[in-house]
Amino acid sequence: MDIETPCTKVCRIVPDSGLCAGCRRTIDEIMRWREMTPAERRAVMAALPGRSPGR
Repeated sequence: MDIETPCTKVCRIVPDSGLCAGCRRTIDEIMRWREMTPAERRAVMAALPGRSPGR
């Protein structure tokens, strides 16, 4: 079963924000992604558009 993911294969954590420059998830969210429930993943994905990884 495939799990929907926001991964863009641009994996670089921006030190100032702690967010991935590609998908805008935190390191913790990236590490726990496969273990999250579908509801938890949907909540993270809903929050991503409002996040700015910075530089």
